[in-house]
Amino acid sequence: MKKDYIIVGAGLAGMSFAEVLRKNQRSFVIFEDGSQQSSLVAGGMYNPVILKYFTPVWNIEEQMQFAAPFYKEIEKMLGEQYDYKLDIHRIFKSVAEQNNWMVRSERKILSDYMIPKIFKNDNPAVKAPFGYGKLTGTGRIATRKLLTDYRRMLQKTRKLYTESFDYDALKISENEVQYGEIRAKRIIFCEGFGVKKNPYFNHLPLNGTKGELISIRAPELKAKALIKAAVFVMPAGEDVYRIGATFNWTDKTNLPTAQGKQELIEKLEKTIDTGYEVTEAHAGIRPTV
Repeated sequence: MKKDYIIVGAGLAGMSFAEVLRKNQRSFVIFEDGSQQSSLVAGGMYNPVILKYFTPVWNIEEQMQFAAPFYKEIEKMLGEQYDYKLDIHRIFKSVAEQNNWMVRSERKILSDYMIPKIFKNDNPAVKAPFGYGKLTGTGRIATRKLLTDYRRMLQKTRKLYTESFDYDALKISENEVQYGEIRAKRIIFCEGFGVKKNPYFNHLPLNGTKGELISIRAPELKAKALIKAAVFVMPAGEDVYRIGATFNWTDKTNLPTAQGKQELIEKLEKTIDTGYEVTEAHAGIRPTV
């Protein structure tokens, strides 16, 4: 079997690369064993502003110009919605943060997103005595649904192998790679933190940070935008909100912990003032350096 590419990993990176290949009429197969969870549990928020410092994300104009049509084409192909427009309300902790927001919102690269105004909080379920700043042009990608549907499409077209990749079975020659019956021009590893087990790339300085999130049901919160304070509070529909995220540099498992849940609850209760029920907990390892 001849292909242009072998891809290892079907998270957001592997899916994105596969979609570019598909649109350019390149043949490929993907191997995915489900060992890495970070793309599936990700909040999926896209936001051009680093909300701690009110500075632009690297290369943000190019990224935003590419992302919107990219996901729109996938929605059209699969007949589902994955991109949900969602404003962000950045809760201020002080007058100094209010002033910093107003100054930074005048920067040309940020003026399309940051509204140059201090908004007074009118939601009694949210703790925001200093008000909040509003970002527009932001949103969230339903990552789990997107990846589940995309993998299902790959299975139907026989492009997906749901098995672990055996590095010892890979044969590399000058003009091609061979893996079992598959011969390809290139092999691309999109393994996230799983690259630490890859003999070709395990020397890279990838430390990885475990991130945990919880889902809550809060009928009285009535938030229509993502709230960003000590944690983010992201509306997911039907009174459900996703709360995140933690940063743990030592634990490298995909299992939620009692400590992570407690940390999120403590920060959540500094942000909202209403009853809620924790319904789920999620965890994954970010492929960070």
